[in-house]
Amino acid sequence: MLANPIFNPSGDDRVENRSIWFGNTTNLMQLNDVRYSWAIGLYQQMRENFWIPQKLDLTQDVTDYWNLTTEERRAYDGILSYLTFLDSVQTCNIPHLKSCITAPEISLCMAEQMSQEGMHNQSYQYIIETVIPSDRRHLVYDFWRTDKVLADRCEFIAKIYQEYVDNPTPENYFVSLLADYLLEGIYFYNGFIFFYNLASRMLMPGSADIFKMINRDELSHVRLYQKLLPEAMQQFPHSVEQIYTMFDTAVQHECRWTDHIVGDNILGITTASTEQYTKYLANLRAKAIGLEPLYTEEKYQKSPYKHLERFSDTKKAGHTKANFFEAGVTSYVMSSGVSGWDEI
Repeated sequence: MLANPIFNPSGDDRVENRSIWFGNTTNLMQLNDVRYSWAIGLYQQMRENFWIPQKLDLTQDVTDYWNLTTEERRAYDGILSYLTFLDSVQTCNIPHLKSCITAPEISLCMAEQMSQEGMHNQSYQYIIETVIPSDRRHLVYDFWRTDKVLADRCEFIAKIYQEYVDNPTPENYFVSLLADYLLEGIYFYNGFIFFYNLASRMLMPGSADIFKMINRDELSHVRLYQKLLPEAMQQFPHSVEQIYTMFDTAVQHECRWTDHIVGDNILGITTASTEQYTKYLANLRAKAIGLEPLYTEEKYQKSPYKHLERFSDTKKAGHTKANFFEAGVTSYVMSSGVSGWDEI
């Protein structure tokens, strides 16, 4: 897989000759007429998702932090460290995937995704520097290295991406692309649920508000890869068995980490509900790219956290939807303050 040349005056950007990969792009952003019109709609909605972490109030969270149980504080710190790693590694990995994209409208979406991942990291830092006492902050920043389970989790994720960087074959590109989808579509959500669960008990509302906004952004990233992967499955060497194996491995790793950091120690979350939710998500993400569900038991066809959907705010007609193309662009605007995001 070769990266696109920076200067390519002999390229051909005519719509009929565009392709997501293996095209002959000039690298000019010619967007007046595009082949993948869905990408323009997605880009506009990603841009209109714009928000500023510092506009969300964490005052109550500073007090609430010491009202958490010891187990809740440990989970709060550890999940923040994990999510910081996820968005950090995304910021590093997406340019490698983007460098081979030859449709400018899709390249634009990936550029916006990178911007949002960077802003998410700013959000985590805002929470850590505001809520976490100064003498504990270094423990949060280093938790992904000092906690053995989390260190193994992070290494597993990064090694898949590194394999493509070190050996940029079409096969490894597809694996990296699929791994990106698994990260965006599965890995964040047990962490989100932890914060929504606290908010449902009137704890850490400012943190939950921030994670609502991040959740909203991540759904747009999920949609991007749901569009890319069916195309990739037609163009890159792979097997369906390989995809299912990667899904199942992702679920196992995610459950192991969540059971380690949350387990049965947090009111409202259990190891059983973690397994059900993670497998439910995997089924949802598999079906979205045209595959059959991995886990056929009835319990894995539904979420155990339906009662927390009002905190994630991803199902309401006035705000972000799980299928965000159903909503008008005005549902995404955050011009000032946090109007419409203050139910908690």
